[in-house]
Amino acid sequence: MTSNPPPSDLAAARVTYHTIANNIARVIHGQTDPIRQLLAALASGGHVLLEDYPGTGKTTLAKALARSIEAKFKRVQFTPDLLPSDILGVSVFSQRDQSFNFHEGPIFTDILLADEINRASPRTQSALLEAMGEGQVSVEGERRNLSGLFFVLATQNPVEFRGTYPLPEAQMDRFAMQFTLGYVPPEEEVAILTAQEHNHPLEELKAVASVAEVIALKRAVEDVRMSVELKRYAVDLVSATRKATGVQLGASPRASIALMKTAQALALFEGLDFVTPEQIQKLAVSVIAHRLVLEPQARFSGLTAAGVVSEILKKLRVPA
Repeated sequence: MTSNPPPSDLAAARVTYHTIANNIARVIHGQTDPIRQLLAALASGGHVLLEDYPGTGKTTLAKALARSIEAKFKRVQFTPDLLPSDILGVSVFSQRDQSFNFHEGPIFTDILLADEINRASPRTQSALLEAMGEGQVSVEGERRNLSGLFFVLATQNPVEFRGTYPLPEAQMDRFAMQFTLGYVPPEEEVAILTAQEHNHPLEELKAVASVAEVIALKRAVEDVRMSVELKRYAVDLVSATRKATGVQLGASPRASIALMKTAQALALFEGLDFVTPEQIQKLAVSVIAHRLVLEPQARFSGLTAAGVVSEILKKLRVPA
């Protein structure tokens, strides 16, 4: 039986979260909830998919996160001609050594920005499956471990845009959360204009946390308690999608795990050392909806995956 973590560990983890969140907020105005969700995924060991229209700040958010942590950061611009080897790496023959030397691809980093991921072919998208699911890659028969902090932040334009490929179901399931930024209120947009009159605020952003502090944050999240009743509540939420009207493919157990872990992170951020139903409810749509495949007829009639999850939340009994 594991002992409870010292209060000082949880307090230090909360300080790390608030420090990073406040630093990102210097660049990303009016997006408190998306920043919190992004850091919940990071702290719980998950990955994030941002889907929104061009110009809403998706790439800027990723860069702000990377600059806030003293970590290695790589960006891959996904295009139709991108190959799996462009992401994973490739062996190159050395005339001097008369041997093949492996050159690591951009996936060997701490934070990876997969920009416009749905502009690459499904074959290239699948290069991320093993990395995101297992924290390793298999190249030319050899397994290579990735960073302990390895975090993928992918962006995509809405699937109806020209030149895009829908992500396979297995790929969508690897993302702990999907959410949007949306357009900020006019007063926040004015603040953005003011901040960029002379230069971009990103240029002045400095790292405020180390990799070790983020790893400690992740460990503290694991120690946040979640009762058996709330675990069952999370499982019931996910399993209800498999029987919901209009849903062709419901969410997998991976969704239940992601919901538990991100709820633990959110509870920690909110000053608690235990999960409440409110954290699960706040995250349910972002964690579950993108994993659902709707029947074509239901989709044409206006049903959405987010609507399905929201309806389940209304009907399911909340543990006392």
